[in-house]
Amino acid sequence: MMCFSDYPIPEDFPNYMHNSKIMEYFRMYAKHFDLLRHIRFRTSVCRVSKRPDFASSGQWEVVTESEGKQETAVFDAVLVCSGHHTDAHLPLSSFPGIEKFKGRYLHSRDYKDAQAFTDKRVVVIGIGNSGSDLAVEISQTAQQVFLSTRRGAWVLNRVGDQGYPIDTILTTRMTTFLQELVSSSMACDYMEKKLNARFDHSRYGLKPKHRVLHQHPTINDDLPNRIISGRVRVKPNIREFTETSAIFEDGTRENIDAVVFATGYSFSFPFLESCVKVVENQISLYKYVFPPDLEKPTLAFIGLIQPLGAIMPISELQCRWATRVFKGLNKLPSRHDMEADIEQKKEVMAKRYVKSQRHTIQVDYIPYMDELACQLGVKPNLLTLFLTDPKLAMEVAFGPCTPYQYRLQGPGAWAGARTAILTQQQRVVRALQSWASSHPARSSAVPHVLTVIFSIGMIVATLLYVSLFS
Repeated sequence: MMCFSDYPIPEDFPNYMHNSKIMEYFRMYAKHFDLLRHIRFRTSVCRVSKRPDFASSGQWEVVTESEGKQETAVFDAVLVCSGHHTDAHLPLSSFPGIEKFKGRYLHSRDYKDAQAFTDKRVVVIGIGNSGSDLAVEISQTAQQVFLSTRRGAWVLNRVGDQGYPIDTILTTRMTTFLQELVSSSMACDYMEKKLNARFDHSRYGLKPKHRVLHQHPTINDDLPNRIISGRVRVKPNIREFTETSAIFEDGTRENIDAVVFATGYSFSFPFLESCVKVVENQISLYKYVFPPDLEKPTLAFIGLIQPLGAIMPISELQCRWATRVFKGLNKLPSRHDMEADIEQKKEVMAKRYVKSQRHTIQVDYIPYMDELACQLGVKPNLLTLFLTDPKLAMEVAFGPCTPYQYRLQGPGAWAGARTAILTQQQRVVRALQSWASSHPARSSAVPHVLTVIFSIGMIVATLLYVSLFS
């Protein structure tokens, strides 16, 4: 699900990769496309500013530093790809007494390994993905871990039905279509029932007041196991610290040796010299990519989103669109129309999500990818596919929405996209099986007779889908 769209991840790599495997994949990709000669390593960008003739040229002056020496160069366009994990958010002012605490405290960004917490009593603050992962890992060496949360969380597991990765089950066009078809309340009811069937969130002290679709999900297979074994104890928000303890909002007090703040990140762009403004962790960008107020569209932000899905394919699609705009092959709408689109997205986000600094750049994977794909002309046409290639259409509609779908047609079409889509389910299974050669994975393709039968009915369903979402 996180591969780049024209370079599948090797099938022997695990479905959820260790960071070393991700790095290996990036290196393979860079070598395959001969990218290394274009990268200047160990080089910092100090300043990016408009040229005096920017209104006509759209050019930027970029000051870089390497080995203590500064260099200035002129570029026709700039992609800002630093993402949203740039500045650690450490809200010490929200925790009275932390300055008196004699133990160690750190942000999750500075965490290295659990050995530093051996036999310690540790509080982890925050129940996002970082907080829950750290609570689980630290609990393997610590005497006791307390997981402190203000509002709780709905916890999804990585391993879905029949052992398939959960994102390959949830991230499908049909799932998205059904979610749009029913009310938000009905969708939440269904998902919460599924999650509570695994473990009752109320009994584990995790059930939040908000609904499951109103917050970025926490995904963790091991947290319930650590809670039920007592290695992790869920606690409410911390009211204050003393020299040696934490006092929680329920009045309980626990002696502690260390605190890990898994309290997220904020983002900033000091090198841009006021070209854009960040206000309350928000930045006004057209489709989260282009500042709407520049005279020339030669600045784009890549990966400045919080997706319900993998960020790599989204960043790639953003880049494909941005470079075509830079080259003049695609045009942006008027400033008025771009600003109206920005405001509309902010309103939708404010209505849906719990107010939080992590919910300022939230996007849904398939709808946002399709939105970008429409700008490029690479969104797959389901109706055409069902008429011309029913087998492929079935996998595109019902299978995981892998990035290859955006290489089937239009600019940058890749001849290997069809094969990559039709074999993706087998590769998911083969990654689990070291004995795959003697026990081949079953094909995910619907048998030929069923394909013919289903395709007739799916043409009708596709017409409805296209009319609603095109």
